Amino acid sequence: MLRTHLCNELRTNHIGQRVCLSGWVDTIRDHGSVKFIDLRDHSGVTQVVFHDETMLRGINREAVISVTGNVLKRDDDTINQKLDTGLVEVHVEEMTLLGPCKNMLPFEISNSQSTREDVRLKYRFLDLRNPKIHENIVLRSKIISFLRRKMEELGFIEIQTPILTASSPEGARDYLVPSRKHKGKFYALPQAPQQFKQLLMVSGFDKYFQIAPCFRDEDARQDRSPGEFYQLDFEMSFAEQEDVLKVAEQVLYDTFMKFTDKFVTPPPFKRITYADALLQYGSDKPDLRNPLMISDLTEFFSRVEFPMFKNKPVRGIVANCVGKSRSFFEESLKFAMSIGMKGLGYITLNDGAFKGPIEKFLTDEQKIELIDTLSIKEGETLFFICDSAHIVNRLAGEIRNWLDGKLELIDKESFRFCFIVDFPMYELNPDTNKIDFTHNPFSMPQGGMEALETKNPLEIYAYQYDVVCNSVELSSGAVRNHNPSIMKKAFEIAGYNESDLET
Repeated sequence: MLRTHLCNELRTNHIGQRVCLSGWVDTIRDHGSVKFIDLRDHSGVTQVVFHDETMLRGINREAVISVTGNVLKRDDDTINQKLDTGLVEVHVEEMTLLGPCKNMLPFEISNSQSTREDVRLKYRFLDLRNPKIHENIVLRSKIISFLRRKMEELGFIEIQTPILTASSPEGARDYLVPSRKHKGKFYALPQAPQQFKQLLMVSGFDKYFQIAPCFRDEDARQDRSPGEFYQLDFEMSFAEQEDVLKVAEQVLYDTFMKFTDKFVTPPPFKRITYADALLQYGSDKPDLRNPLMISDLTEFFSRVEFPMFKNKPVRGIVANCVGKSRSFFEESLKFAMSIGMKGLGYITLNDGAFKGPIEKFLTDEQKIELIDTLSIKEGETLFFICDSAHIVNRLAGEIRNWLDGKLELIDKESFRFCFIVDFPMYELNPDTNKIDFTHNPFSMPQGGMEALETKNPLEIYAYQYDVVCNSVELSSGAVRNHNPSIMKKAFEIAGYNESDLET
């Protein structure tokens, strides 16, 4: 027998029992006639004690051994409250070397994450022994199992779609697999199971899901491995946008509540239009942990005799900068210049009066209007961002993020969710000055055919949506355009004719 218990299972109720443990030698401590080993397996660590030093000849760290002995209570001065097994130890009577470690380790297992990545990849089998990495992989398995159960509870069935498929235009390059039987032809690995799940819907499978592998020949991201990743993919028949969002928020909320002790936004998640996200947060991936909001002051400054802001979009951010010295505001100006701004105006409310570079251009009535409209309190500062229409929101968003970082406003013990909705269907291509699709050309336009035939294309919204958490876009989706006539009209507006669609 190689094992009667796992290394993290032994407790005081096992005292007096004869047990067999197997695992890796984590540490070796030599106390003269007695030697101690922390024996590690996937579950944790147990201290084992050797009274016969000949047993340990040729044994070094990361060797794989099996030991048999009796469980005893530790001496009071050796109790380790940091370990689940810290009250007991195994006194070894028999030991078998299962796998020697013949070479010096290229890095410390417990510190592998601080080692160069190329070295970690070369010795990946050692890197994966790191407890933190090991825990992450186990956590991933538990999350996937939970997601499966949750989707099944909601009436979805899991269906695996093909991995070898035909190439279709997506946002990245395909990975190609040569065909053995058909010379000169290739399969493509799917970037997403898009067409297959549409086939499932028209085939009568009402609710589908899978933990779908996606293959995209693109650079690595901070939150995504290069080449391939897995996503919870689902599709619903006879569903409107709100039906899909309700499923998404229920699954996300229950999953995060299961696996974190941090605050999680309860359903319903906030719905923020794409336009409002850009205006109020300066990004379509807003971090709702940051309490600072951006205000549109364009109309206000159209009535102010300040030439720098005249006939330009202006944004304002109110922040509590009480106690901040002059150097803070100099640093804020330096940052603004580094992101392409020409300057960063501000005024601070001190003793009931505004002070700052722009104060002299405001009348008393205008100052009162700002205080009332923006609810500015004593000691707070109003920052002004002014630039051309196509970049002013982005710049305001960067100032918002910078202020958050300097003022430490974010609640890091929370996950704040929202949905971004009402994406524009079309945009004006700055290079060609022609109408283009903004994102997903196959989504249903809001208002259907009537909107396409009567509205300015730049005023048409699509049934598209993103789910965002803490400034990270977790997923995106859309209501599919299932009407061929509406599809043709939508593409016609973007400059495609019927022959283009057929090819």
